[in-house]
Amino acid sequence: MRFDNRQPIFLINLKALFLAFFLAVSQASPAQTASTDQGYVAMHFYKVEKMIPMRDGVRLFTAIYIPKQMGAKRPILMERTPYSCSPYGEKALRPVIGPNLALMAGPYIFVYQDVRGRYRSEGRFDEMTPSRETYLHPPQTDESTDTYDTIEWLLKHLENTNGRVGIYGISYPGFYATAALINAHPAIKAVSPQAPVTDEFIGDDAYHNGAFFLLDNFDFTNYFQGTRLDSGKQYKNVFSTRRKDAYQFFLNLGPISNTNGPSFFNHKAKIWDEYLEHNTYDNYWKSRNIRTSLKKVRPAVLVVGGLFDAEDMFGALRTYEAIERQNPINECRLILGPWTHGAWSEGTWSKFGPVNFGQNINGRFTEMETAFFDYYLLSKGEFKLPEVTVFETGSNQWTGYRAWPPPQAIHRSYFLQAGGGLTSIASKSKLEFSAYTSDPANPVPYTQGTFATRNDEYLVEDQRFAARRPDVLSFAGPVLDSDLRATGRVSAALFVSTGGTDADFIVKVIDVLPGHETDPNSTELTAGKDGFQRLVRAEVFRGKFRNSYENPEPFIPGQISSVHFDLNEIAHTFKKGHRIMIQIQSSWFPLVDRNPQKFTNIGTAGPGDFQSAQIRIYHDAQHPSSVTMTAMP
Repeated sequence: MRFDNRQPIFLINLKALFLAFFLAVSQASPAQTASTDQGYVAMHFYKVEKMIPMRDGVRLFTAIYIPKQMGAKRPILMERTPYSCSPYGEKALRPVIGPNLALMAGPYIFVYQDVRGRYRSEGRFDEMTPSRETYLHPPQTDESTDTYDTIEWLLKHLENTNGRVGIYGISYPGFYATAALINAHPAIKAVSPQAPVTDEFIGDDAYHNGAFFLLDNFDFTNYFQGTRLDSGKQYKNVFSTRRKDAYQFFLNLGPISNTNGPSFFNHKAKIWDEYLEHNTYDNYWKSRNIRTSLKKVRPAVLVVGGLFDAEDMFGALRTYEAIERQNPINECRLILGPWTHGAWSEGTWSKFGPVNFGQNINGRFTEMETAFFDYYLLSKGEFKLPEVTVFETGSNQWTGYRAWPPPQAIHRSYFLQAGGGLTSIASKSKLEFSAYTSDPANPVPYTQGTFATRNDEYLVEDQRFAARRPDVLSFAGPVLDSDLRATGRVSAALFVSTGGTDADFIVKVIDVLPGHETDPNSTELTAGKDGFQRLVRAEVFRGKFRNSYENPEPFIPGQISSVHFDLNEIAHTFKKGHRIMIQIQSSWFPLVDRNPQKFTNIGTAGPGDFQSAQIRIYHDAQHPSSVTMTAMP
């Protein structure tokens, strides 16, 4: 997401990163390896800074890293970013440039650009600038035209290019990479949107299925919408705040309308006001859904996503899906790994929280990413990657598929049962339900423990802390007698009623380990005697959108309603001896804002609008609540 600025990632523990890379990838010579710690970029590149004019006269600040020894003609690799292409000044160089160290050592010219209205670029910044279908006069612009005009200028003014351009970016820069595909400049031959922001109301960053992601956006907007200082070189936060416990901080803050109080945004952050104002899927969000514009895509595309990405997993999956659906002959591939947001750009990635992958999966990714750009920009080597390449957790192996989800995968439904059971057969009872009371004054925390900011590891966290609460339902299946490879999308079909007029529903898919200790050096989790409940996937749905994201509807208290929604994909092996568990709850705080459980405008709701409500989840013959996964035969 925009929340996680991945630009300066290499500034942390640089020597360790270089060492890990050169152990994994042997494309650089011993001399290059030795020189990196002495300032590889300074030794091999010089930088020029230009204000490049766009068709409407606005100029965008651009930093260009040119090899000192040009030799043969070279392609351009470019990243456009709202997070600054600093350091500024032609003598000030980044310690690392390009998508990875192998490409940095290759024959490329590297370009970074501050997007329109950010840092040192001119113009007005728009949140996820909507793409235009047509361009009228006087000149009209979007991110596609800004990319086009930048490339035109670069090809005209840079000497010794081979006329080919590659675009890449992680998170918000991933959105700009995606935008480059629309009416793409003919020189663009390869584009890699990585964890790209894609549709902020349905599943990325701002809202998930209509539920507002409070924690991330509160912190991000404070930084991102701050005051521009020092001729655009930096920003000052909208407000200053300190906290040790995010859960208690946001609970004390009260209704979300209080975020615009004098101590916080106070209507000084345009994007924050837009988020709260546009709380249905209106034209504000629809115009920013870039998926609908991904037609007639000509460049080769490599989409990258993380299975543990708390921010933009949806973006990677749905960007790939949109390109495939609307461009059947385009060369588009997808790589999914067990990464958090942008973690593939780190030196090593062999463990996340309690999950051990048994290998550094980033070494393999670097090879794939390098082969992609080298093949399409240099005509070098081969690029025979499968249509979809996935690292499956549980079995800890890379697997290739010719389509996603795999066409041979079988749908398996798991039906909720009375007493907390989970079976492959729906109940035959006439009327049956499980119930809990959801209280906005005591919301279910999204993670165990005290954290000032988001705990990334909640995505693989032991859920026993939640299972012990009376406002969380758990349904566990029998012990598996063989491995189950769940590969593909997950969907929930719930039949519910509430004593209120609105409610959230969080569905969690959990891998329950056997209740015994395991070898701590193993790739298995250390279960503990009670059986580790490892989260595999979870998602929230705001109930008033059950029939339409555009036109929300209240629940009728006590009346049974159907709530169907999709969770993001999984690629996980539930091993023999484990169990599958489904948990259901109605708050996930403060990751998601509190639902008052009253049909109202949550952005303007007051303290008196919040109420407790009994939630019922039905699981009988007429109302067979279930969760469906796709699994390999």
